[in-house]
Amino acid sequence: MIRVLVVEDSATARMLLVALLGAERDFEVVGEAENGARGVELAEKLRPDVITMDVRMPVLDGLGATEQIMEHTPTPIVIVSASFLAGEVAASMAALRSGALTVVSKPESPTAPGFAASARELVDTVRAMAGVKVVRRWRRTSDGPPGSLPPLPLAQASARTRARVVAIATSTGGPAALAKVLGDLPADHGTPILLVQHIALGFAEGFVSWLDGICRVRVQIARDRERLSPGTVYVAPDGSHLGLRDAETIRVDATAPPIEGFRPSATLMFRSVAEVIGAGTLGVILTGMGHDGVEGLRELKYRGGAVIAQDRATSVVFGMPAAAIAAGVADEVLAIDQIAAAIRARTA
Repeated sequence: MIRVLVVEDSATARMLLVALLGAERDFEVVGEAENGARGVELAEKLRPDVITMDVRMPVLDGLGATEQIMEHTPTPIVIVSASFLAGEVAASMAALRSGALTVVSKPESPTAPGFAASARELVDTVRAMAGVKVVRRWRRTSDGPPGSLPPLPLAQASARTRARVVAIATSTGGPAALAKVLGDLPADHGTPILLVQHIALGFAEGFVSWLDGICRVRVQIARDRERLSPGTVYVAPDGSHLGLRDAETIRVDATAPPIEGFRPSATLMFRSVAEVIGAGTLGVILTGMGHDGVEGLRELKYRGGAVIAQDRATSVVFGMPAAAIAAGVADEVLAIDQIAAAIRARTA
């Protein structure tokens, strides 16, 4: 059985979540908390397999509760948010940066359109995240526990064509990884970046606003037929594929079918950039569940591009990077702290 703790301040929403999860044969709701402080207490007492966490709560909000749980009783946490407003999404992203695994939409009333799909997404996400092994997260007031080791020295980049475009793909654990990688790039980083982040529908705009606010490079939602600008990060919109029409023009397509269940698809993005730019492409694959992107990286490698994969130790979920490494397409396998420097080295 998957033992679930539900942390939600609204009695109505809490009742709905408990009913949805409790109806699953392999779930057992072992506790309910009306605020973050109570959630921290019950996480310590009950040691659930997974926690659903609201964001805005009295006494202690979802961010604070996530920080405390990940420091004292590390547990897979799924952020369940009812709002797509920038401030609410920013709070959700901050919780992800503090160790929560992913964010999903809070299902509305059972009479609302789309309720069944939203409820199914919630249940499937909680089930998938319950199997993720999480590690202790130390408060960001320090860089880690006393005596923590510094990151390994950056691997020497092999000589090859300077990258003219960088394409990055990530899924579970991506917001925190991107905050580190893009946050370490200087404001004058001159290479455009295309980005596919698997995230629940409705959260893309708020995610981009949050990322733009914490990075020195510019981050924006990609628009079809927009010209590439140096040092700008273009993020795939909700439910749309992202690629290139030509060496200077973005392609966004909301009508093409999903690829292996994904739209945006990392494989489509990598393949598109490889076909247009060829050897001047740098592909980066970060933490994420599954293997989206690998077939596109094969094409990128065939056309002379380079690939960086995040290592196991710093990946929240070592699915996507592991698949790329197993396929033999990764030129470098690096810790998250090393990847921005590697991007700079290959685009200088």
